[in-house]
Amino acid sequence: MANLLTRIKNTVMADLHEALDQKEKKNPIALLNQYLRECETETEKFRKLLERQGELKEQFSREYQQAVEMAEKRKHQTEIAMRAGEAELQEFASREQVQYEERGARLKEAMENAGKQQLELERKYEDMKHKLKDMHIRRLELMGRENVTRANYRMDQVIDHSSDSDKAYSRFADMETYLDQLEEKVNSSYQRNTIDARIAQLEKEYKNKETHTI
Repeated sequence: MANLLTRIKNTVMADLHEALDQKEKKNPIALLNQYLRECETETEKFRKLLERQGELKEQFSREYQQAVEMAEKRKHQTEIAMRAGEAELQEFASREQVQYEERGARLKEAMENAGKQQLELERKYEDMKHKLKDMHIRRLELMGRENVTRANYRMDQVIDHSSDSDKAYSRFADMETYLDQLEEKVNSSYQRNTIDARIAQLEKEYKNKETHTI
């Protein structure tokens, strides 16, 4: 049963990786954006943990201060009870003093450890932010390269006659053909008008000569 579950898991993971590979090939920037969003989410979670660590450190600090104050208070009360000859009260205050001192020692150690852990978390958090920023910059660089690649590819489609870009190129070819036809039409019209005008001029000159001859 375990082997079957392992095989199913491996098959599912293989299909997932293949789907991700296909997605990456189709639109690598989109997949990169998805990765960045996930990293931003993890960075935000880490930031909240860092804030929580700071709050814990403050709680340790407050508890430590209270323990120190109570230990000092019980110490003072022990001395007063001793001078007053109140043995039972002195014993109670002394026992409380020891408990607060022990608690204070534990809290002090916990507070110092929390401070060290907070510094380590802050260092890691700063590293995460720098890495996230670097990834954003790399994404911009990749987007720029992809944009240039796409532009060059489109240009190649427009210019290359032998590729499968006949449809794109045909727009330019049709325009050139239209311009050629338009130019030929204009020239032909111009020539016809010129010829008609010239012949009309010749005909007029011929009639004038005949008139003068008669």
